[in-house]
Amino acid sequence: MDETFMKERPVLPLLASMALPMVLSMLVNSLYNIVDSFFVAQISEDAMTALSLVYPVQNFINAVAIGFGVGINAVIAICLGAGEHRRADTAATHGMVLAVLHGLLLTAGCIAVMPFFLSRFTSDPTVLEMGLAYSNIAFSFSVVIMLGLSFEKIFQAVGRMKITMAALLSGCICNIILDPLLIFGVGPFPELGISGAALATGLGQVLTLAVYLIAYRLVSIPVRLRRDCLVLDGSIDRRLYGVGVPAILNLALPSLLISVLNGLLASYAQSYVVILGIYYKLQTFLYLPANGIVQGLRPLIGYNYGAGEHGRVRQLYNATLCASGVIMALGTAVCLLWAEPLMGLFADQPDTIQAGGAALRIICAGFLISAVSVTSSGALEGLGKGVQSLVISLCRYVVVILPAAFLLCHALGPDEVWHAFWITEVVTAGAAFFVYRRTVSTHSA
Repeated sequence: MDETFMKERPVLPLLASMALPMVLSMLVNSLYNIVDSFFVAQISEDAMTALSLVYPVQNFINAVAIGFGVGINAVIAICLGAGEHRRADTAATHGMVLAVLHGLLLTAGCIAVMPFFLSRFTSDPTVLEMGLAYSNIAFSFSVVIMLGLSFEKIFQAVGRMKITMAALLSGCICNIILDPLLIFGVGPFPELGISGAALATGLGQVLTLAVYLIAYRLVSIPVRLRRDCLVLDGSIDRRLYGVGVPAILNLALPSLLISVLNGLLASYAQSYVVILGIYYKLQTFLYLPANGIVQGLRPLIGYNYGAGEHGRVRQLYNATLCASGVIMALGTAVCLLWAEPLMGLFADQPDTIQAGGAALRIICAGFLISAVSVTSSGALEGLGKGVQSLVISLCRYVVVILPAAFLLCHALGPDEVWHAFWITEVVTAGAAFFVYRRTVSTHSA
């Protein structure tokens, strides 16, 4: 299939065909996150606390994999749009090799740092033991994660969204099935507790990579991994990291935010850490589907930008913004109506459920407006403007929210810290709209 369909088909049907498979995949991925946390919560609240404390480092590993994959995706799409097929192959080949190197470094580094990292937030020996048991297994699959996500971005860059959907669904469904079997020891499976949750996640990731490898062998795509591309090419590597590093920082900043907030809230009560951890699990059910639309947008906007189709770039951005807004509006309604039942899925203490429900209702006030920053950031990454995308994320995860959370917590108490989330989304949306419009007008003039 010729990739020129990305600049020839009508915008709305094209975006829908690219985004819907990824939205479905992200919904199942969100369900996996919810199910995983639900089963871990059945072990004990200590287990849920351990999972919440490990999450920032786990998210950082995923951030490196996804962020660098975004760099691979953007460079391939732009090169294909400009008709530079050899350079697209070089970008894919270099990207895959570098992804393996990243995975090896992260496996060793993250496992080594976890005892110190966890001890910064808790002195409870049970929580520490569970956190280390989970992280040591989960982080051992870092190379698999890097390879799987690199293949995902290569297939997405050439418009093969159904393949990425099949791979993601296979891994997530495998994980959902294995979670209760390995955590509780059903039938012939051993009872592994929180270690079983980590192993189920890793085996799901292995299956996802296996599907990509099979698809790569069987399906003809316009980008291939080639030995003759394994030569030094500083310009390609700079472009990969030029988009990839800001994208990694974009995705890693939530880990920094959660770690700082955990440190801030842990001094008041462990229940606040649990509430924060539950919220970040729940919000994946919103932001992952929205991210699925953005994943459909990135190769389209990059290809059309490379081909000089600036009018289609604007149309793609506007359509994605509207679709993301619909998802966020639905999420706001769900959180307002069923905040306590949602919290009750992961906590059994009435005080935690009540406080968590109040927190969720406050935070969801910023969901709808956040569609602006989510769409703008993803569009800029697709255009290869990683630094500009990073500016938006810095506003969202550091510049506004951390000072706001600190001031609200110390001035009004920990129950008011949740207002920092919607305040941040409002401020960041304004900044995102300005940065995106200025960047696009400058480069299309």
